[in-house]
Amino acid sequence: MEREWLFSLIPLFIGAVCLCFGVYGLRRASALRRRGVTAQGRIVRHDTMRNDEGATFHYPVAVWTTRDGRTCEHPSRFGRGKVAGAFGVGAAVAVRYDPEDPRRFAIQGWDTTAVDLLFTVLGAVLSAGTSVVLLVRLLTL
Repeated sequence: MEREWLFSLIPLFIGAVCLCFGVYGLRRASALRRRGVTAQGRIVRHDTMRNDEGATFHYPVAVWTTRDGRTCEHPSRFGRGKVAGAFGVGAAVAVRYDPEDPRRFAIQGWDTTAVDLLFTVLGAVLSAGTSVVLLVRLLTL
């Protein structure tokens, strides 16, 4: 077998990373649905970041009070290019958080599982496809 087969490991690695990222996000969302607690919060600001291509992403920072009286202020893990009026500064939002670790939270209506699902499907397709190609290549040599 020649060295060209090593290049097949690149999509396998990328697929595995995407699959892990997606499954982690879906499991996190599932745990929040099962054990999470809903609280009323508000958006106090947006953390803004620019990527290398110059695109700007806005990450809303939510503030809420937990059931035991602690005040939490954390940015969302998802950023978007535009901020809808319902998530502007001062907007009231529903926050679902983990009572054991309030840093694990989701702003309802902003944080969706679509990105996690996309990474899971993309990772599964890349991993399975590359595995099949490698297996066929090994069996036909």
